[in-house]
Amino acid sequence: MNVQVVTDPTGEVLRISPALPGRIHDLTAARTHRIIRICERQGVPILTDRAYRSDGSRVTTGLKRPPGGELTLTRRTVNRALAAARAPVERGMARLKSWQTFRRSRIR
Repeated sequence: MNVQVVTDPTGEVLRISPALPGRIHDLTAARTHRIIRICERQGVPILTDRAYRSDGSRVTTGLKRPPGGELTLTRRTVNRALAAARAPVERGMARLKSWQTFRRSRIR
């Protein structure tokens, strides 16, 4: 099951999307629910994990290391700052995943 969750910077849940089948890619689900477009229109910064990397919008994701190489100190610092900003959001997601409703939900 793929559910898109929008939180504030403290991890407080603001919106939970309707469920889509788990085989749907996260970026496709966000586009289906128009989450990225709405946030951009409202000027809300979007911090995501690397599953949203291929989007050409103003979505901020972690930087990937080049093939056969390493990230520079600056790029590693950027990734750490992004991870620190996303940490409360990840805790909010972990809280949601602990709910019995989500652990037992399945869609066909």
